[in-house]
Amino acid sequence: MAAYEEQEYSKPFSFRIWAKMIPFFKPYKRYFLTTMGLNIFLAGVDILVPLFQSYAIDHFIVQDSLDGLGSFALIYVLMIALQTVSVYISVHAAITIEMNLGRDLKWAQFEHLQTLSFSYYNTTPVGYIHARVMSDTLRIASMVAWGLVDMFWAFVYVVAVFGVMLFLNVKLALIIMLVVPGIAFLTVYFQNRILHWNRKVRRINSQITSAYNEGITGVKTSKSMVIEKDNDREFFSKTAQMHQAASRSAKLNAVYIPTILFFSSVASAIVLAKGGRMVQEDLMQIGMLSVFISYAVILFEPVQQLARLLSDLISCQANIERVMDLLEQKPGVMDREDVIQRYGDNFTAKKENWERIRGDIEFEDVSFMYPDGKEYVLEHFNLHIPEGMNVAIVGETGAGKSTLVNLLGRFFEPTSGRILIDGVDYRERSQLWLHSQIGYVLQNPHLFSGTVRENIRYGRLDATDSEVEEAARQVSADVVAAKLEDGYESNVGESGGRLSVGEKQLISFARAILADPAIFVLDEATSSIDTKTEQLIQKAVGRLLKGHTSFVIAHRLSTIRQADLILVVKDGKIIERGSHQELLGQGGYYSELYFRQFEEEAAMSLFAEK
Repeated sequence: MAAYEEQEYSKPFSFRIWAKMIPFFKPYKRYFLTTMGLNIFLAGVDILVPLFQSYAIDHFIVQDSLDGLGSFALIYVLMIALQTVSVYISVHAAITIEMNLGRDLKWAQFEHLQTLSFSYYNTTPVGYIHARVMSDTLRIASMVAWGLVDMFWAFVYVVAVFGVMLFLNVKLALIIMLVVPGIAFLTVYFQNRILHWNRKVRRINSQITSAYNEGITGVKTSKSMVIEKDNDREFFSKTAQMHQAASRSAKLNAVYIPTILFFSSVASAIVLAKGGRMVQEDLMQIGMLSVFISYAVILFEPVQQLARLLSDLISCQANIERVMDLLEQKPGVMDREDVIQRYGDNFTAKKENWERIRGDIEFEDVSFMYPDGKEYVLEHFNLHIPEGMNVAIVGETGAGKSTLVNLLGRFFEPTSGRILIDGVDYRERSQLWLHSQIGYVLQNPHLFSGTVRENIRYGRLDATDSEVEEAARQVSADVVAAKLEDGYESNVGESGGRLSVGEKQLISFARAILADPAIFVLDEATSSIDTKTEQLIQKAVGRLLKGHTSFVIAHRLSTIRQADLILVVKDGKIIERGSHQELLGQGGYYSELYFRQFEEEAAMSLFAEK
C-alpha cells in the first residue's frame, strides 16, 4: 500500500490528470472567475501601497507640508475600503468553492462505491477507501480553493512588481531581480526535501489512522487475546516514525526560513546602500527609495509562495489520482446498457418493468473461477432448482459453501455457462431487480446505527409499524425489543454493538422476512444463536420458507434434515447431492460429517448436564 502511494507521488505534473477535475469545477466557474478577478485587483492594491507611501514621503514629510493631505487620505482610505470588501468577497468565494467541491467529491465517491461489486471490497482495505473519501478530498478542495488562487495572486504580483520597478529605476530593479533566482533555487531545493518528509508524515499518519481504527473496532479481540502490549508497541513504533519524519521536516524549515530572510535582508541592504547614495546625489527622491525597499522586503515572500505552492500542486496531483482511480473503478459485475434502460440502475429503479420472480433456478453448464483465482471452483456444473425447493449447502469451514449463493445473487458471474431464473438468463435483467427479490440472513449480520424498528424496516421501507412488529414476532425478534429499555425505539448502537450476535441475527431475520422475497438465502444464520433461541425460530423458518425457493448454508447438519436437496461441498467442489436419507444411505462424506457432528453434539449435551 505504501509503495503504491509513493509511486503516485513521484509522477510529474500532468495537465491531463488535473483536467479530470474539470467536471467538478464547472458548477463553480462563477466563483472561480470572481476570486481570480478580485485577486488581480488585490495584487494591484498591494503594488500601489508603496507608491502611496512614496507620495506621502515626498509631498508631506520632505516638503513639511499638509497641502492635499485630505484628498490623499480620502483616496487612500477608499482604496483600503475597497481592498477590505474585495478580500471579504474573495474569501467567501473561496470558502464556497472549498465546501461545495469537497461535498461534491465525497458524494461522487460514495455514490460510486454503491455501484461497485463485492470483489472490490474483498481486495481493497477500508482504510484506503476512507482516506480517498475524506483526506484526499479535503486536500484537493483546499488546494483548488486556496492554493490555486494564492498562486495566481503571487504570479500576478511578482510580474507586476518587476514591471513597476523596471519602469521606475532599471538599476535598482536589476539588483533585486538578481537575488530572486537565488531565492527561487533555495526555495525549490528546500521545498523538495521538506515535501519528501511531509509525504512520509502523511503516509505514516494514514497507517496510524488505520491502526487506531483497528484498535478501537477490535478492542474485544485485543482484550480477550491479551495483546494490548503488542498493540501499544506497534502504535508507539508508528508514532515514533511519524515524530522522526516531522522533526526532519521541522529542522529543514528551521534552516530554510532564516536563510531566505538572510538573502532578503541582503537584497534590502544593497538596495538601501545603492539607493541611499543615489538620493544623496539627487538622482532619486527618498520616497522612491522607500518604494524599492518595500518591494525588496515584500517581493521575496510571493516568490517563496509560488515555489511552495507549485510543490503542493504537484503533490496534490497524487490526491487527485487516487480519488479518480476510485471513481474510475469499474464494477466486476455490470448490467448492459439496454438492461439499464429497461429496468433502471441502483439509483433510478424502473419498478414498473420488474417481473415478479417465481423462484425457478437453473445452473446451466456453469464454470466459475474467482477473479483473483487460478483454479475453477465450479466446472460444467448443472443444477435445476424448481420453484419452492429448499436447498441446503453443507461442508466444513472454508470448503466453499458460499460460492453458489454468491453466483445466485450475482455478486459474481459465471466464467462460462448461464444461470437462469424463471427460464431467463439473469444477465437479461438488472442486479437491483434480482437483489430486491432475495432475502439474506448472514452469519455475521450488520445492523445500522438506529433503532430496532428502523433496522427491521430496512427490509421494506414503506412497511407500517404493525408490519414491522409482526415480522419481529414471527422470528421471536420481539423478545429482543422487549428486553431493551425503549422497546422497538431502542437504539442498537454502532453496528448493533448493544446486542449479542444472536440478537442481531434475529433482527436480521425479521428484516429479511419483512421484505417477503421470492428467494431466501440463510448463510449459517443460526450458527450464533443458542439452542433455545434456535428452537424458537426453526418452526418459523419452516413455515416462512414454505413456498419460497431457499438456500440454507448450514454448519449444524441437524437443522437441514428436512431440506429437499442437500449439496455437499469439499475443497470448493460439489462432491455429493441428494436428500438427507439418500446421502446417509450412500455412506459417503456427508454421512461421515453427520455422524461425527452427531457424536460431538451428544458429548456436549452430556457435558452440559454434568
